[in-house]
Amino acid sequence: MNARLQTIEATFEPMTEAALDAVLAVENQAYPHPWQRQHFSDCLASGYQAQLLMAGDILLGYFVAMKGFEEVHLLNLAVAPNYQRHGWAQVLLDALQIWARGQGMQWIWLEARASNTRAIHVYKAHGFRHVSLRKGYYPTDNGAREDAVMMCCKL
Repeated sequence: MNARLQTIEATFEPMTEAALDAVLAVENQAYPHPWQRQHFSDCLASGYQAQLLMAGDILLGYFVAMKGFEEVHLLNLAVAPNYQRHGWAQVLLDALQIWARGQGMQWIWLEARASNTRAIHVYKAHGFRHVSLRKGYYPTDNGAREDAVMMCCKL
């Protein structure tokens, strides 16, 4: 782990419009088909749960989740590539679960690209299970579509 991070406490902060430049920098590094600024802005305007995981002024990662009836849908979760494989995704998922339980939710649902085996492994390690496939859910670079693995976690 980065020596600087070993001495700085990681904290959560609400995602704001002012933070979107940093969020988009991570999003564009982390995903082949990143969300655009408007996706994040719309989520913030809708009051979705959107949290930043910070270590001082370093953005480690974030999540965006939408509350429904007795369930939460995780819409986006990313860890900055320089800080991946250090357990930060687990910290983000812990925070999401704590928030969801506090809201009286019973389930968390998500989709992951079928090819994103690393994310699927992280979700499974955190108690999510594979429920089904959504055929052709995600766009690909060649104009085709990729399946999404639907996963859920009972709280």
